[in-house]
This record gives sequence, structure tokens and C-alpha cells, in this order.
Amino acid sequence: MRRLIALLFVLFVLPVAAVHAQGDPSGVKGLFLLTDYPSQTVRAGEVTTIRVKVNNAGQMPEPLALALAGVPAGWKIDLLGGGQPVGAVMAGVNQDVTVQLRVEVPKDAPTGSQTVTLTAKGPMQQASLPITLTVGTEAPARLSLKSRLPSLRGTPRSAFEYTLTVGNDSGKDLTVALAAQAPANFQSVFTEGFGSNEISSIPIEAGQTKDIKLKVTPPRDVKAGDYPVLVKVAAEGATAEMRVTLQLSGQGKLVLSAKDGRLSGEAEIGKTSTYTLVLNNDGTAPVDEVELSGTVPANWKIEFNPRSLAAIAPGDKKEVQVLVTPADKAVAGDYMASFRAAARGEQASADFRISVTTSTLWGIAGIGIIAVALLVLLGAVARFGRR
Repeated sequence: MRRLIALLFVLFVLPVAAVHAQGDPSGVKGLFLLTDYPSQTVRAGEVTTIRVKVNNAGQMPEPLALALAGVPAGWKIDLLGGGQPVGAVMAGVNQDVTVQLRVEVPKDAPTGSQTVTLTAKGPMQQASLPITLTVGTEAPARLSLKSRLPSLRGTPRSAFEYTLTVGNDSGKDLTVALAAQAPANFQSVFTEGFGSNEISSIPIEAGQTKDIKLKVTPPRDVKAGDYPVLVKVAAEGATAEMRVTLQLSGQGKLVLSAKDGRLSGEAEIGKTSTYTLVLNNDGTAPVDEVELSGTVPANWKIEFNPRSLAAIAPGDKKEVQVLVTPADKAVAGDYMASFRAAARGEQASADFRISVTTSTLWGIAGIGIIAVALLVLLGAVARFGRR
């Protein structure tokens, strides 16, 4: 019998004692109803939600019936748990259960303060929480707008993405409209703070903030300089605005073409032909360390003069000679060659059609052979024809 009692003590009494021992280090025990704002303002004709925590500090769990007292006439206050109406809660040892008071204030409610009392009562314990609700006039909407990095630097090919924080400093939820005034030919879009969906407005709860992103794309031919973008947010007559800046450095742009505009030429088998290429810098910054290269059919030869250029200034152009020699055993016809120019961060290419013909000496030799053959044939006909 003693062994059975000892076993029951180990199985049931010690775990309960251990749970109590792990309670609040301050030694505070009991049942508490807690809310962040036990006195707050509500608006006539609006709905307000108040969150209350039922806190069990080191006590044995038990069902707690919930009740409200002092609800003003015409007001409606619902007790919700997990979005559904509830009449009781049960909090574990050293745990909280959250309930919401959904307060509907009638439109004709007079200004002034009202006190309602929430009670949680169980077989062994109970707690109450008085909440003071003051009916006040509606405060005007207020918005705030901030940016973590209001100035970004890059080239016209860079991605300029600003993270903005929009704050709703009002006493009600708002849907905030977004707008950006950028320089001509600049593209701007707003996206979610943690997504890629483009948006033009965003809902923000009262007293909360949300992060959004503004992506600005400059045109490729824009000149170097600082370009401001005015960002505006608005809701129900309230506005906030700020400027973000794009600091653009120049960007070179290589264009490769032929001097006469024709990307084609002629060549003879085994002979070197020279073509003139033109390199233009249509960008807004110098293009440095330009290297020329090309691809031609097998056994052909290709050379560039010069093969490299130190720099090409914005709006400037340089001529380059390319020497192409078809293979000795090439067959007459059309062939494609590819010419390329590469610099630091820039490159350009062009396909060049080359029509290959045989040498005129081979044509003369062929005519001579045909003429000799005809003479031999005529001589043979004349000789044997007399017989």
C-alpha cells in the first residue's frame, strides 16, 4: 500500500509541484485580466476591438466564465475568441488566453466616459478588469512617410529600388493611395514590401506602418547628374510626401557598323580584303579598353588594325581596319563573318556577309584551255574529214 501511495505521489503530485515551481520568478501568482490600454477613446458609429489577456500565473487550470457589466444602453459589446463568440476560457498554468471585446458604439452616443467591467470567474478563483471608454470626436487622418536610403547611386542600367515606410497615425484604418512624380521618360512602380506585385494603394490599420518598395528605371540615354523623384501618399484628405534621389553616373554605349553602312563585302580566294569598321560611343561616359575580335570560317585569316583602343569619348567614333583572307581551298559563294568589340562593361557586334569569288587568272586560264580544246577538235575534224 505504501508503495502504491509513493508511486501516485511521484506520478501526480511532483509534476504539479514542478509546474508551480517553474512559474514567475517574482513569485506573483493568481488570475489576472490584462489589456494594453484600459482607458481609450472610441468613436460614435464605429466599431472598436479591444484585446484582453486572461493570465494564469501559477494556478491550477479551470474553466472561467466570462461576463460583462455596465454596458451602456444602445451599445453592443461581443466577446470573441479566435474570431468566434465565446462565453468561457481556460488558461494553462503560466499561460495566457486572448479574447477580444468588439465594441459597437451607436451613432447617437453622447460624448463622455463609460466604464464596462469584464469578469472571469471559476470555481476557485475570479478576476475583473474595468475598462473606461470615452466617446470622442473623430480625429483627422494623419500619414507619415520615411525612406531608409533616400539617395541611391548608379548607372542608367542600375536598379534603383527604395524601401519606404508608410505610417497611419490616425485612429481608424485607412486605404492609402501611392504616387510618384519622376522626370520625363523615367519609369516608376510601387510593389509590396515583401513581394513583386505592383500596387497603387495599400490598406494600413490604425496606428500601424507598412513597408513598400519604389522601383525607378531611368532611360538608357540619360545624362549623368542627380534626378529627384517626389513620392506622395494620400488618404481621406491627409497627405505626406518626400523626395528620393537618383545619382546617375555616365554610361558608355558601343555601336559597331561599317563605314559605308553596308554590312557586306567581296573577297577573292587566297587574297586579303580590307574592310573599314566604325565604332561609335552613343553613351554619356567614355568607353575604355576596347578590344576587337572576330569569327570567320575555318582556315580563314582575320586581323584588326588597330586591334585595341585605349578609349572612345562620348559622342566620338573610331575607325578600324579589318583584314580578311579566305582559305586557298574555299569554294565561291557567300560566307558570314562576325566582328565584335568589347570594353569594360560594354560590348557590340555585327554580322558581315562576304561574297567569295575565284581569281580572274583562273578564269583566263579556263578560257585558254577551252580555246585549245576547240582548236584540237577542229583540227581533228578537218584531218579525218578529208579521208
